[in-house]
Amino acid sequence: MTINTNNTLPGSSTPTSSPSTAALAGGMSQSDFLKLMTTQLRAQDPTNPVDNSQFVSQMAQFSQLSATQDLLTSVNSLGSTVSGALQTSQMLGSSSLLNRQVLVPSSAISYSGSSVTGAANVSTAGNVTVNIVDATGKVVRSMNLGSQSSGLSQFTWDGKDDSGNPVAQGAYSMAASSNGSSLDTYVAGAVTSVGYGGTGVGTYLQVAGVGGVALSQVAQIL
Repeated sequence: MTINTNNTLPGSSTPTSSPSTAALAGGMSQSDFLKLMTTQLRAQDPTNPVDNSQFVSQMAQFSQLSATQDLLTSVNSLGSTVSGALQTSQMLGSSSLLNRQVLVPSSAISYSGSSVTGAANVSTAGNVTVNIVDATGKVVRSMNLGSQSSGLSQFTWDGKDDSGNPVAQGAYSMAASSNGSSLDTYVAGAVTSVGYGGTGVGTYLQVAGVGGVALSQVAQIL
């Protein structure tokens, strides 16, 4: 028995598509391919069968489809394996950051009595001002960093107010500006642990005084 890819189904005037064509167009599975091919065998006109070469061609295309799907499965499996290996390698490499100081995005400061290192991301060269604000919203310290070039501009807050008096330990925030525009701020903290937060986060660092931060967000290693 042969398959006629040009025959019509009973009651239809439109030629049916071959299983291989439908497979390429719709991305069908091997099971779908076999069902369509079987349907064509049943629906062909017995008075006008096609030659055996066309049936062999259909089977060859089925074998090609099967091989392609097997290849895709293997590639996807290899991709997952490589991705897992890269993730493991990244975590192991990040372990070298333990106890190191890193600059990460933050406007919050957890002041514990020691000097705090921070930075402002200067987009356009100009004078930069950094304000330290307490929990009530009061500016306790205003630091003029002077003219800064574009890039990360570091500063250190010694924990004192504008009068030179030590401030109480606790939560503070900082705000940086230049030429009338707000700037993104960063704070330094020690890396206490390294973890993996899933595909959406990837490798992350636990930074003292900040919390969990994606490795990709680390601006600078001090």
